[in-house]
Amino acid sequence: MNVADGPLRAAYGIAVSAARYGAVMTSNGWWSETYADLGVRAREVSGRRIAIVTLDLPSKRNAMSDPMTASWLRVMTLLREDPLLAAVVVTGAGSAFCAGGDLEWIAKDPDAQVVDLRHRMLTFYRSWLTIKDLEVPTIAAINGHAIGAGFAVALACDIRYAAADAKLGVPFTALGLHPGMATSWSLPNVAGFAVARDLLLTGRLVTGDEAVALGLVSRSLPVQDVLGEALAAADRVAASAPIATKLTVAALRDGGHQSFRDGLEWEALAQAVTLATEDLQEGIAAAAARRAPVFRGR
Repeated sequence: MNVADGPLRAAYGIAVSAARYGAVMTSNGWWSETYADLGVRAREVSGRRIAIVTLDLPSKRNAMSDPMTASWLRVMTLLREDPLLAAVVVTGAGSAFCAGGDLEWIAKDPDAQVVDLRHRMLTFYRSWLTIKDLEVPTIAAINGHAIGAGFAVALACDIRYAAADAKLGVPFTALGLHPGMATSWSLPNVAGFAVARDLLLTGRLVTGDEAVALGLVSRSLPVQDVLGEALAAADRVAASAPIATKLTVAALRDGGHQSFRDGLEWEALAQAVTLATEDLQEGIAAAAARRAPVFRGR
């Protein structure tokens, strides 16, 4: 993170969004639309909204179809504009999280030119990685196999919980493909270069249990508990102070700070921003009264 402009820009943007936090709950919004190959619902907690986004094409193990990709881009665009959004949980329908990109189109067009393929892949990557543009914490509830680009989406989330027996991996080279969806960046960022080289070069798959040991996910659980644990984490986020949470997300995204000094500079500014909020006073008062705080994002 570049402290020359990053903290100021992020803190200002979050302060502006906080000014919009008082928006009234409405019956119409992103949660009331219909999306192809994607399930979307809202969960209201502590006066805020949690988005639960389900990759919903179980007949193809939730492979990223063109309709699903378009739906995902639409949802992420709408979520970015919701001032009451607290967190986003992503999971899969059926027994899989996501089998990755739908590669049927490659077989149908074997003579496609490199320039056209590059444009198509960049568009695909950027559509799915829009989840990284959200200011709130994002949580992957990996209920089953997450392969290739499907695992890349999970890696793009801030927190990952996985089913103990789920298979996770990036076997691009086993298909004759170079790794994609920024996995040559995200894997080292999440788990270090040793793990990234192992998984990207050998293409081997790991279970949810092994993924915890490798630092790829935070916890592994029985499959029936994965979504519940992710929602419980999202509930805890929703009960926390919105401005402080968003600033913490900004501090940790994309590998965090470039140096110790950058971290100190960011924290001195970001903590000063939160010291000036009504939420801090509410937090102190609630702690003194031994009650749950009611944060309002101001």
